[in-house]
Amino acid sequence: MLYVTLRQMEYVVAVARAGSMAAAAEALNISQPALSVALSVVEARLEQKLFLRRRGTALRLTPFAIRYVAEVEALLMTARRLEDPSKTEGLANGTLSIGCFTDLAPFFLVPLVKHLRDELPGIDVRWRVGSFNDLAQDMADGRIDLAVTFDLGLHSKFEKTPLLNIAPYAFVSKEHRFSGKASVSLTDLAREPLIVFDDGLSLRHWTQLFRQHDLSPVFAHRVNLLEVMRSLAANGEGIGISYSVPPSATSYDGTPLSAIRIAEATAREPVILARSTNLGARPVVEAGREVITRTMSQALAVDGSRAGEARMAKR
Repeated sequence: MLYVTLRQMEYVVAVARAGSMAAAAEALNISQPALSVALSVVEARLEQKLFLRRRGTALRLTPFAIRYVAEVEALLMTARRLEDPSKTEGLANGTLSIGCFTDLAPFFLVPLVKHLRDELPGIDVRWRVGSFNDLAQDMADGRIDLAVTFDLGLHSKFEKTPLLNIAPYAFVSKEHRFSGKASVSLTDLAREPLIVFDDGLSLRHWTQLFRQHDLSPVFAHRVNLLEVMRSLAANGEGIGISYSVPPSATSYDGTPLSAIRIAEATAREPVILARSTNLGARPVVEAGREVITRTMSQALAVDGSRAGEARMAKR
């Protein structure tokens, strides 16, 4: 006899994916108190805590819940197929949650989601954008299945599939002496005031990269937004360095600027598709991984050029 109903299992999965009771209740179209009671019933029946609840922070899955949610999703997928025999072939009615690093999202996220929905029509594809640390935590807690990100700060508990290598670029004003050059070296950049992202992992990455070449850069500005970096660079406040290069030759304030490739091969950074090895393998996740890796390999240039990114966006 089943004491935990399929509906209660759906509630557990919804909370795990949404990361909060309020968001899950809204998605399920039920009241938050009713959802809370249902979860308490499940936890009592299982004699296991599923979520760590702390006021002001997102819900976190317990180690038991990470395994439990993966198994429940597989069971729910089977139940939905049995309910609708016309969808017994292939994947149907599953859920796939994709994460993407903030700076990569404008270039890759929407085209990838479109491909996933086209090639896996029975799958509910959901997405979220976040920082390095946010994505790592979301994968560990089971809120997202796969993440497109840089290979920074992820430990051995994450499976990493290489997608491409991207060369960084330097943003300079049209009046700068570097403007018009095909490439610029780290040695040249170390002599200039630089503009970098105010993210611990990103800042550490650039610092270590310059030190590998016995260089001591001057970080004049730290920013949180790419377009703030480009505006500062366009107006002569320093040189921005980034792995994300919008196709526009002007900043948001209308000032022209140039994007120049950084020459050193050691500066290239791999973009990866990551997933937590703590979560059980699900057919829908494997199918999503195959679609993403194939789409990226077909649509992008090997060196991650802006031409390749443009082709990706047009597909």
